[in-house]
Amino acid sequence: MRNYKFIISYDGTRFYGWERQPGKDMTIQGKLEEVLKKMTGTTDINLIGAGRTDAGVHARAMTANCVLDTNMTESEIQEYMNRYLPDDISVNEVRICADRFHARYNAIGKTYRYTCWYGASKPVFDRKYVTVLEKKPDVDEMQKASEYLIGTHDFKSFCGNTKMKKSTVRCVDNIKIEESGNYIRFYFHGNGFLQNMVRILTGTLLEVGYGNIKADDMKDILEACDRQRSGPTARPEGLCMMKVDY
Repeated sequence: MRNYKFIISYDGTRFYGWERQPGKDMTIQGKLEEVLKKMTGTTDINLIGAGRTDAGVHARAMTANCVLDTNMTESEIQEYMNRYLPDDISVNEVRICADRFHARYNAIGKTYRYTCWYGASKPVFDRKYVTVLEKKPDVDEMQKASEYLIGTHDFKSFCGNTKMKKSTVRCVDNIKIEESGNYIRFYFHGNGFLQNMVRILTGTLLEVGYGNIKADDMKDILEACDRQRSGPTARPEGLCMMKVDY
């Protein structure tokens, strides 16, 4: 029995998110575990992901770990998994890791990217991976508003689970907003993110960009610890997990 670390990419368009769910076979975790069960000939498989991406959300480099009983080499495991996984999931790396390594608990940082597009035409070839905006937001105002979010705060106002009993305090140490042609990309880095947090942060910043919320209102929204004070939850297709730090 050895502990294996996986780096995984996936297009989340047709999946119900990362986490396996009763009665739903179209989850990322579920598909990966299905192949690992076939590979090892056992039903005792528990693949642990660094996070739980929502339905429709993508990942460039999700990290996961799983204890396996197999004589296959790391490259043979990778080859087997990619042979039987659907085309929208790829195992990019397989490595034997320390027995105590835990993909979620050992993570010290995560980077998410949210991509928007605006313009008179349509992003035909990127339509599954961007959120189309009706008009161009003010990027300078959004960047100004984002500065209020940097640091360790109670992000309850930006949590999709209003009944969450665990701590909603998180540290967000960097938010960068880049404009390139018709694309606007938001980059968020922090030690962890609450349910829907990145999408709510993005939706709120876009409201600032449209002039519906003032940049300096962000401080009051944070301190209110009230989901009703923040902006809408941005659509899932624009969000992608980029990297997990250990």
